[in-house]
This record gives sequence, C-alpha cells and structure tokens, in this order.
Amino acid sequence: MALSHPPVGRMLTVGQARVHALTMGQGPDVVLIHGAGGNLRDFSFDLMGRLAAFARVTAFDRPGLGWTDWVDGAEDPEVQAAVLRAAADQLGIVRPVVLGHSYGGIVALAWALAGDVAGVVSVAGVAMPWPGGLDRWYHITGSGWGRALAVPVISAFASPAQVSASVAATFAPAAVPPGYADHIGAGLTLRRATLRANGRQVLNLRPFVVGMATRYPTMDVPVHAVHGTADRTVYASIHPEPLAQTAPRVALSLIEGAGHMPHHSHPQVVVDAVRGLASN
Repeated sequence: MALSHPPVGRMLTVGQARVHALTMGQGPDVVLIHGAGGNLRDFSFDLMGRLAAFARVTAFDRPGLGWTDWVDGAEDPEVQAAVLRAAADQLGIVRPVVLGHSYGGIVALAWALAGDVAGVVSVAGVAMPWPGGLDRWYHITGSGWGRALAVPVISAFASPAQVSASVAATFAPAAVPPGYADHIGAGLTLRRATLRANGRQVLNLRPFVVGMATRYPTMDVPVHAVHGTADRTVYASIHPEPLAQTAPRVALSLIEGAGHMPHHSHPQVVVDAVRGLASN
C-alpha cells in the first residue's frame, strides 16, 4: 500500500536521516507540521493550496512518519524541531510562520522556543501537560512488547472499514472530505515502522511537554491557537486555554462545534491566522 503513495516532494539529508519536504507558492515562509500518525499529505489535500496564494509554504513529514526517517531521540519534540529546522535551512527558509496540527502543535512550539520564527499557529495543537493517561492504542504500539508483537498484526490485518472508522472519528463531528482518505494514504500510516515511531512518540511525549511548559512564560513569540470546542482528541480546556494564560503573546480562536480537524472544516479561520502572522 505504501508504494501507492510515494514521496511527492524533495528528499533532504539531515545527518544520516532523509527528510521529506514539499514546497508550494511564493512569498513569506510558512512551515506546516502534521499530527500523530499522519504525514504532509494532510496539508497537500487542501490547505497548502490556500496558503500558497500568498506564501511560500513548506510541509514536512515528521521524523519516523511519512517518508522522513526516524532519528535518535525523536520521542522528544525538540529533537524533531531541530531536524526540521536543519532541513528548512537547506531550503533557505527564513523566519517562518510555523503551523502545527495536533502533535505537530508541540513541535511548532519547540521550534519557537529554539529559533527565530515569525509566529506559531497551533491548530488543535498539543501545548500543555494533560491529566490522566493515554488511549490503550499507544500503550500497545508504543511499548517494547507491542512494537514487537502487536504492530506486525495491526499492520497486516487492519481492514478498510477499520481505517475508514478511524479517519471518521478523527474528523468528527465534521464529515470526512471526499477523497481525503485516498489522498493521505492509509498505507503510509499502517507501515510497521510508522506505527512503531508514532506509538513511541505519543507514549513518551508528556514529560517533554512538562519541561517545555516551564519555559513558555519567556517565549516572546506570537502564537495564534485555532481550536474547536468539540475537539475530543486534544481538548481546548487542557491545551490552548491554559497556554493563553501561560505564554505572553497568545491569541485564541475557538470555533464553536468544530472538532479536531479545523483546517479542513473551517480552513479560512486557519488561513486568516497564518496570514495575520506572516504579514507582520
């Protein structure tokens, strides 16, 4: 299945790792970072074309996902940000607006803590430590025994119906756009290496978020958080709302009734957030 969705952009080399990047448009630089289990095709489906009308937009596959190789330490979002920043340097990207969706939100904030950015747009983004545990899925795919025993079974036997149900749950309460599932490529998500990388990253994420959150009060970077009030994957009350009370320059746009994919269900809100920071 993976071969039916080959790389659509350039393959860069950072250290020993290949990094997959896709660029469109001309203008101020905008970088897009996808969420857990995904790849840059989530953005090339629709959002990149909208942003390319006024910006040079570059989407990356995160380490271990899509067509970007795993790197040592990639459980840490700051390590991921460093890899993507090095790739961005090769493309001549200067002071970008960095947009991160879901898990990509914490990588975007890590980038802002470390580098010169024009701003961050967090779309349904992880930002703060969360109470409680994680879904059993991540304990299965992220643990040592699960990576060895369960991942090969999941990779081999996941049915189209299960894939469709998972995509639908991610978009809820919005409908999945026609053609989205085929475009993003279930085969990329269900590769054994991808399942293992994604599980490790999510299962081990919280301690890194705890550490990063202590540094937000000194983060002198404008952040625009776009979040749905009906998001049941990354809750607004746990992530962007406390972030707005912690970091000094956070604007918050809550979309009433929107779920976890506002860049698809309400793309103009996201485009306006990016344009506002890119024009500064």
